[in-house]
Amino acid sequence: MFDFNFTLPSRLNPRLESAKPTRLQFERQLRRVQRDVLRMGALVENSCWLARRALFDRDLEAAQQIAIQDKQIDQLYRQIELDCVNLMALQSPVTQDLRLLSAMMQLVRDLERIGDYAEDLGEIAIKLFPYPVHSCMERVKVMLDRCRAMLAMGLAALSDLDAESGLDIKMKDDAVDDDYASLYNLLAHQTDVPGIIEPIVLLVLVIRHLERMADHATNIGKRVAYIVTGQR
Repeated sequence: MFDFNFTLPSRLNPRLESAKPTRLQFERQLRRVQRDVLRMGALVENSCWLARRALFDRDLEAAQQIAIQDKQIDQLYRQIELDCVNLMALQSPVTQDLRLLSAMMQLVRDLERIGDYAEDLGEIAIKLFPYPVHSCMERVKVMLDRCRAMLAMGLAALSDLDAESGLDIKMKDDAVDDDYASLYNLLAHQTDVPGIIEPIVLLVLVIRHLERMADHATNIGKRVAYIVTGQR
């Protein structure tokens, strides 16, 4: 289990750094940004795990923890973006460095959106709590686990800078799209809904959020491939 009670490291400060940092300084700062992106990814992974607990174990405390953790995710997101901009300004990066920095800025946006969707799932779990468990929840759980696996694949590909693994995530996305289509048809065409329809509406939102999470995980894989190959 990750230890998420970390202290953010001291940050890039152009006034404290040499006006023209050496290549060694630049590479050290670049590695720190990469570590922070992976740290942010670990937080987002944990938010997805908490969302799973909230939805399927009916753990309301887990739902509340997501909102607290999302503030850490947002803080890292803003700081990583700032660090990338500062690195671009401090030294004219070579092509591969520039590609890495620009892709990182896009990649953390995908991570931040996945974290937001996890927070949304936690809020939905609280609203679903008073209602009986719907018969489709096991299938929704499979869909969520596919999304979590895709995110893990993306972060592993980023850690290893493995373009092939990053592109393989797209094949996993097809299964999530199939999950979404079949579950949507099941929920939207239900005719024997007794009483209030709020649970059905909420579950449609759940699968929509999961489908978007999978899209962002796919983007992460594509961005890793771009970092390595330079091809979009």
